[in-house]
Amino acid sequence: MIIKVLGSGCANCEQLEARTRTALAELGAVAQIEHVVDLGEIAGYGVMRTPALVVDDQVVVSGRVPTAGQLREVLAGLGLG
Repeated sequence: MIIKVLGSGCANCEQLEARTRTALAELGAVAQIEHVVDLGEIAGYGVMRTPALVVDDQVVVSGRVPTAGQLREVLAGLGLG
């Protein structure tokens, strides 16, 4: 599973990545996490607000930084954990 954090590298993007890693650890799941800063690639996902989280090419979060618990629920719903 490939998880992408979309954003310019701002503090919110870093926080989203950290919380995603926490959620994955709590689920006992392993995934490859990539950080995408290229605006063209971000636009290709149809994302209008960052940060955003993409799991296997599906946008699951956009324009906000959910808590680790909320991310755990999202990831569990996708079959992780």
